[in-house]
Amino acid sequence: MISKKQIILILYTSVFNTFFCAYAQTNNNTSIRKNYEQSYDLLDSCLKNNSSFKDAVFIAENCYKANRYSKQIFQGFITEYAVLCKLNIDNITDENNKVDSFNFIGNYSIFKLLCDTSIFINKSDSISTLHLPFKYDEDDPSAKHAWSNMFVFKLLLTHTGNCHSLVYLYKILADELHVKCWLSLAPNHIYIRNYSEKSGWYNTELTSGTFPTDAWIMTTTNTPSEAVRNGLYMDTLSNQQSIALCVLDLAKGYEFQTHNYTDGFILKCCDLALKYHSINPMALLLKAESLKKLYLKQHKLQLQEAAITYSKMSNTYITLAKMGYREIF
Repeated sequence: MISKKQIILILYTSVFNTFFCAYAQTNNNTSIRKNYEQSYDLLDSCLKNNSSFKDAVFIAENCYKANRYSKQIFQGFITEYAVLCKLNIDNITDENNKVDSFNFIGNYSIFKLLCDTSIFINKSDSISTLHLPFKYDEDDPSAKHAWSNMFVFKLLLTHTGNCHSLVYLYKILADELHVKCWLSLAPNHIYIRNYSEKSGWYNTELTSGTFPTDAWIMTTTNTPSEAVRNGLYMDTLSNQQSIALCVLDLAKGYEFQTHNYTDGFILKCCDLALKYHSINPMALLLKAESLKKLYLKQHKLQLQEAAITYSKMSNTYITLAKMGYREIF
């Protein structure tokens, strides 16, 4: 039979454990928020200065990993692949000798590195190196199980990635080589837009290693023509607008780790991204969905705040609808 002292001890231990766990969780959440706020400030600075997309990518990814990523290792991979791209450039000839020949060849060298098997020969010792193409991540292509499956760092370490990480790496290498390319959005997809003096605008699809037409992209991604006309999809993103995507990556990482829609951080990230890309469909959708979750928590106890939240949510959904956004199942 359990004595009175034993019952008191059990109750005391239970209360202490509950309090300690709650205290530890609060401290952990505070630490996570502080880390994300610091990364937000860094990305805000990147946007204001229109600085390096590569740095913005690393900031967002490193934050999710609690600053455990090595910038030196990350840069080492980028430098190595940039060197291989330059070797590709040396081996490619441009018969047309157009004004943008270096830009065209530079882009093709990146595409070849990411999507094709390449053999590089060291001229000093004639030793050859085989480089295999990057592979599509079939296990978790949408990063539903682990947000880090979206990361360029993960792509560099495992040689497998998705449209998100492959396209980011492509732009990083293009910036390293000083050649032009543009990120472009489609529903649940991102790809590369290029321009050639000879051919005009063309698309580069890294998940399939092809150069698809606009019609093919619209068909395979179920892109509404109205959304294209309004610039919601299939438009070229500036460098600042590309960095704004990293702010959304930061928000998604925070969402994945905390599921906190009430403290305002996710909404703050959305507003920052929209400041530089006012019709970014991902920012508008994440903002609307976050406001919806906030409203559902407010509507029974905080009627005045809930009414304001509902109005903001409705206006955001209406903006998306007017631009031609359609939900894809």
